[in-house]
Amino acid sequence: MEAWRIEITLGFVLVYMIFCILVGLWAMRRTQSSADFFVAGRGLGPMVVALAVFSSTLSGFGFVGGPGLVYSSGMSSMWMVVVAGFGYAIGFYLVAKRIRMFAGVYDALSLPDVVAARYSSEWARGLTAVTILLGVMGYLATQILAMALVLQSILSATETFADISLVTCVFWSLAVLIFYSVTGGIVASVYTDVVQGSIMAVAGVLILFTASSVMDGGLSQATAVIMADDAEAAMPFGTLGMVTAIGWGFVFGVGLAGQPHLVTKMMMNRNIADNRIVYPVSLLGYVMAALLWFSVGIIMRATVLDGSVDPLVTADSAAPLFLASFAHPILAGIVFAALFAAIMSTSDAFLNIGTAAVVHDLPVAIRGRSIDNELFWARVATFVITIVAAGFALYSYYGNDRLVALLGAFGWGTFAAAIVPVVVLGLNWKRASAKAAVVAIVSSLLINFGIELLSIRLPYGISGPFLAIVSSMTLFIVVSLLGKKPKLAPEVERIMSI
Repeated sequence: MEAWRIEITLGFVLVYMIFCILVGLWAMRRTQSSADFFVAGRGLGPMVVALAVFSSTLSGFGFVGGPGLVYSSGMSSMWMVVVAGFGYAIGFYLVAKRIRMFAGVYDALSLPDVVAARYSSEWARGLTAVTILLGVMGYLATQILAMALVLQSILSATETFADISLVTCVFWSLAVLIFYSVTGGIVASVYTDVVQGSIMAVAGVLILFTASSVMDGGLSQATAVIMADDAEAAMPFGTLGMVTAIGWGFVFGVGLAGQPHLVTKMMMNRNIADNRIVYPVSLLGYVMAALLWFSVGIIMRATVLDGSVDPLVTADSAAPLFLASFAHPILAGIVFAALFAAIMSTSDAFLNIGTAAVVHDLPVAIRGRSIDNELFWARVATFVITIVAAGFALYSYYGNDRLVALLGAFGWGTFAAAIVPVVVLGLNWKRASAKAAVVAIVSSLLINFGIELLSIRLPYGISGPFLAIVSSMTLFIVVSLLGKKPKLAPEVERIMSI
């Protein structure tokens, strides 16, 4: 069977691509309105929502970028993962119930709709939409780049496509992604999440066992090899240091509840009471799938150090090379297919919220009403945003040499810094004002993008997203306290009193 490894892997990936096309066609028949396209008609069951939430959290960021970070910087990125339980708790206890109530009462199709209703402010709606659009560019670029890198690693192992370029792989990946996203919208995304989320969770456990069997002493021996080479890499803060690691923990823990692609899915369940099922299932699935993040990264770093594997050309190839070298062919094929599934459905989720910002939220904020034929223009905008994000991904890879995980961290940080104060605090604090929401969003964007575009290196390893989220939360609280207590609409008052 080993002799057919590449054929088996390609077979699984091809079957998955066909599956995506079929799901897109099926979902297109169920997508009759913009409400169907953006929030699946708010009629999903708890298991569908649970699997959609957790699988969107990992995707290409966790399956490709995570192992790459462990390979390049040791255990620093552990702090991105272990805080997930805290982040999910914030999301489901402080956001899920109220955002679903806002969605029902105000017939909201997007997170900016909810923000506008909460603050009675079109400025807050528009700025939230701009934030989502900007963050989508970074995070969607992560997914496209991860998908192309994985496809390149598979095809380059064959004689026919040995010299295939990353640009070509981006093109073929986009062809399927665009068809899948344009036809099916969020309906296609959440229902493929059921399949791929289940596979990701099981695959994470199986990969852990596989990684443990690579060296005679398992992961303990691998850790000892890493420690002998660089003790700091095997320590809890890794090679990037305590400040950076803890900063990541804060951004990814608190910031999880501010990720619009996750929060939006909390608006899609049929019943608010379903959150009692959605929360534990989401968290369990995440923990199981995240086992791949560390086990693969540790083993690849250790096997390179002991000479059994050649040094990697790029850290992002850690997971694909592990699957090609150590996993059973069938397991490798399944995980590769699951990886494509994770990336594809998450990309669709990002495209969905980015498209909503362009065709729904910004027109309402600027003109006071939505555009005509929203469903048609949503599909057009989906195509355009995908092409722009692909260009950004290629520029970041070739022109800026960004790892998938670091590109994803920037997108995550953009969302977290702007949305956590406005949504997590704002939906639970009646004193929060529209002016505070505007100040928080603007300050977060200026800090995050200013540091990124000007390549500013902060002292002590402080990251841009960490500074942005701390600053925006502080300003949100201060401006709210200094201003007059806002008069809430009766519906908002009732929702926030429950």
